[in-house]
Amino acid sequence: MEVCRKILVSGLQALNLALNEQQIEQLLDFIMLIEKWNKAYNLTAIRDREVMVRLHLMDSLAIAGFIEGKRVIDIGTGAGLPGIPLAICLPETEFTLLDSNAKKTRFVQQAILELKLKNASVFHSRVELYQPELHFNTVITRAFASLSDILKLTVHLVGKDGVLLAMKGQNPEAELAQVTAKTTLIPVKVPGCEAERCLVRISAHE
Repeated sequence: MEVCRKILVSGLQALNLALNEQQIEQLLDFIMLIEKWNKAYNLTAIRDREVMVRLHLMDSLAIAGFIEGKRVIDIGTGAGLPGIPLAICLPETEFTLLDSNAKKTRFVQQAILELKLKNASVFHSRVELYQPELHFNTVITRAFASLSDILKLTVHLVGKDGVLLAMKGQNPEAELAQVTAKTTLIPVKVPGCEAERCLVRISAHE
């Protein structure tokens, strides 16, 4: 895990994220948990620990600076990405992790318990059926659907001044053209990853 630690620490420096030793340990423990459960649960196609650090942890943490407000929901969290790394990084922010795959939500629940995350909870539900008591300040999606579909499926979760953050690969120009809400395209540099990444910030109620 020493190589993983080095990749993680240099990545955190590149992203200007000041995490303490406990948070770094939690992030590395999370990778170990994915690796352990992957054999039975097929959580992710990536099997190499070091690649997991770059493509799972760094990719998730690269958007930490764009989270707004104290209530955040990660839609289609899968193996807990980006929700768990962000919950570790932002302990004062409350994260809800939602997925319709029961196997994956079982894993996420176990990870929350083992990592002792007080600010994260998981729900097994389809997004359009999920009706929380309170709205969210930030709704995050990662490789989830087209922007217009994301907006349709999640608009009921976004608070009045809330934002939707859609994590995308290349600039989704055709998808942006289909959206009438106010959008901002933010280029994202993921340390150790050459592939193009961007974040689409959508003001759902403007």
